[in-house]
Amino acid sequence: MQKNFMTRRSLLTIAAATAASGVISPANAQAFDATPTMRGGSNNYRPGAPIVERIGGGGFWMRGTVRRAGDGAPLAGQRIQVWAHTTEGHERDPNSHGATLTDANGVFRLEMPQIVPAFGQAHAHLAYDGDEFETVFLRPVMASSADTSLTANFVLQPV
Repeated sequence: MQKNFMTRRSLLTIAAATAASGVISPANAQAFDATPTMRGGSNNYRPGAPIVERIGGGGFWMRGTVRRAGDGAPLAGQRIQVWAHTTEGHERDPNSHGATLTDANGVFRLEMPQIVPAFGQAHAHLAYDGDEFETVFLRPVMASSADTSLTANFVLQPV
């Protein structure tokens, strides 16, 4: 007479196979809420800032992702404007503004001069101001003024 005993290893193997098969679907179906505009985000905004390869001499990276509210799909070709108080100019200076487009995965990157504190905080300003989605202004604050990059993510609500 043969007895079948469930070992810990066989139980873990079955659990892993079940999860991999998609029978158990974790938070893949979660909804993505739209990013709200941040207070002070639109300060010194300049509509129509040009799309640029880099702002000034570079050395600091502004990056992030752009997704659609609801399903979280990445949004390609979206224009994101960036401006900040840097080692090369004040955030109200036209040469401190530039825009970039998201890639096929909804990712953007723009090199710019090192951000320095203004009003006691090292921060950047970013905007989505296209026609397909609601306008959003962000003002993320850096953890340290010595940081050499900053990430800001957008989840956009269709108009």
